[in-house]
Amino acid sequence: MGNIATESAAGRRITSLLDAGSFVEIGGAITARATDFNMQEKETPADGVITGYGVIDGNLVYVYSQDASVLNGAIGEMHAKKIANIYDMAMKMGAPVIGLIDCAGLRLQEATDALHAFGTIYLKQSMASGVIPQISAIFGTCGGGLSLVPALTDFTFMESTKAKLFVNSPNALAGNDISKCNTSSAKFQSEKAGLVDGTGSEEEILDNIRTLVCMLPSNNEEDASYSECTDDLNRICEDIEYGLEDASIVLSSISDGYVFFETKKDYAKDMVTGFIRLNGMTVGAAANRSKVYNEESEVTAEFDSVLSADGAKKAAEFINFCDAFNIPVLTLTNVTGFAATEYDEAHLAKEAAKLTYAFANATVPKVNVVTGKAYGSACTVMNSKAVGADMVYAWPSAEIGMMDAALAAKIMYAGSDAGKLKEKAAEYRELQSSPMSAARRGYVDTIIEPADTRKYVIGAFEMLFTKREDRPMKKHGAV
Repeated sequence: MGNIATESAAGRRITSLLDAGSFVEIGGAITARATDFNMQEKETPADGVITGYGVIDGNLVYVYSQDASVLNGAIGEMHAKKIANIYDMAMKMGAPVIGLIDCAGLRLQEATDALHAFGTIYLKQSMASGVIPQISAIFGTCGGGLSLVPALTDFTFMESTKAKLFVNSPNALAGNDISKCNTSSAKFQSEKAGLVDGTGSEEEILDNIRTLVCMLPSNNEEDASYSECTDDLNRICEDIEYGLEDASIVLSSISDGYVFFETKKDYAKDMVTGFIRLNGMTVGAAANRSKVYNEESEVTAEFDSVLSADGAKKAAEFINFCDAFNIPVLTLTNVTGFAATEYDEAHLAKEAAKLTYAFANATVPKVNVVTGKAYGSACTVMNSKAVGADMVYAWPSAEIGMMDAALAAKIMYAGSDAGKLKEKAAEYRELQSSPMSAARRGYVDTIIEPADTRKYVIGAFEMLFTKREDRPMKKHGAV
């Protein structure tokens, strides 16, 4: 390993991220070519970015780490070309790219040369999208045009105290300053913008990246990512139904070793997305959520059981990633309708359409478990048989239909007395909204006990392993 990789924060991040002794630096002798504005007098070792390759738990990865000790990490022509070169190599070898970002922006002394070279990074990222996983982590400044770099990656992490991510700085926004709303903070970018998957200390972020890399396939030609399963495939998940409101509990319960890697966990919390393992195979999961519990079983957030615009957007992006990399998809459905707010009215139709398209367009194995209520068009959107689910299970307590039975009775028998309404509600529940009613019509394949969920979904994905499905010939969809 070159000395530069151990002399700076940028180098230490690489050595902490990769398996010990595995990093091989590429282009360590490269420096800036520019001479304008006395650039020839400035030292630019490695031109401010350490690039190379190594392994994470034996998995080949390519990495670049920006060095803020060299011109504050500003991007020059050669700096950008080094990153582009890493992408070229990663595409040839079919391995992930990990970017560790700490940068003051484009190098003014190199102007159009830097700008053009930087634009090629956008191009490389765009070409790599859906071919190799891309992961970014922000440890310092990431502003202006550089903010597009993490946005073009598949997963982004952000150091919670020092990192800044912005297109325009908070003080540049009309009527705002950083003391009012720090739009560049990890909190804002993870909770409001939804660009960041996880925040934490530098150590926590690097640990999360290692975990994520081990769960993902290296490229889009691998069927999936596997690890040895030592968990009982028929393990009974006792009391799993008590996690109905917080789907992350259910997902953890059914996963091998109770492992659940949640993505975008601070954004649109009414929708849960992340990765679990079933019989050693990585599976992407998306699920509705109405409550969030902490480790002490205390409720930290509560939502209506509805599909929101942000929740739909979060899930659609996640499903698209899974389909691109041949990762099977599991959904847990518990939704009573669409969110009714002014914001959702402005965005929900489009975002729900994108989610519908994502499920319909995905050719990977798709399994849905209806755990609670599944009402109206929102339930249809959530990976139903109608939009392409391969297998649909339902818990006995599930309710599947147009709406709540009592409300349906009130509409159909308006003006009737309470006894009549109760009788008709029970009748409607049996004939139209019970899981057995849906199963009789073929919309549910099997009604399963909650405790048996793990073994049923494992069995379904094992059966679907060789699934092949074509789509109409087209360049791409336009939804």
